[in-house]
Amino acid sequence: MATYERETYLRAPFEDVWEFHSATTGLTAVTPRFMNLRVEASRGPDGEPDPDILKEGSEIDLSMRPFGVGPRQGWTSRIVERRRDGDAGLFRDTMHDGPFERWVHTHSFYADAGGTILRDRVEYRLPCGELGRLAEPFGDIGFEPMFRYRHRETKRRLE
Repeated sequence: MATYERETYLRAPFEDVWEFHSATTGLTAVTPRFMNLRVEASRGPDGEPDPDILKEGSEIDLSMRPFGVGPRQGWTSRIVERRRDGDAGLFRDTMHDGPFERWVHTHSFYADAGGTILRDRVEYRLPCGELGRLAEPFGDIGFEPMFRYRHRETKRRLE
């Protein structure tokens, strides 16, 4: 399975970074406009609509239309893990319906020297069987602009 990673140091307290990434508003705030992202619905683990905090078991129905080309693509993410131990935390979401054969995104946060290290790790498998696997080494080309924007926008909003 292919992997993409990006790490950024933020001059922002861990608590602020953790809180920012705990709600769908954090996701929409740092997604580049060219993705044309919409949150169609979100549910807490108990089925509660639009939860304030995305806990383990929460689901988010998204749609996007990158660069305004083609039909909107649906995507359902489920938070499968969320844990915090002092000044370190992570949450992991998986795609349950969407354009990838497999998608596991781990968001990690670590307090460091008065700031916070933000790390994104995506393990993915492209669709189309063997042809998709041959293209996986080029996945960074698509992910890099989006995650560079996300990290830069997170810095801008929280520092």
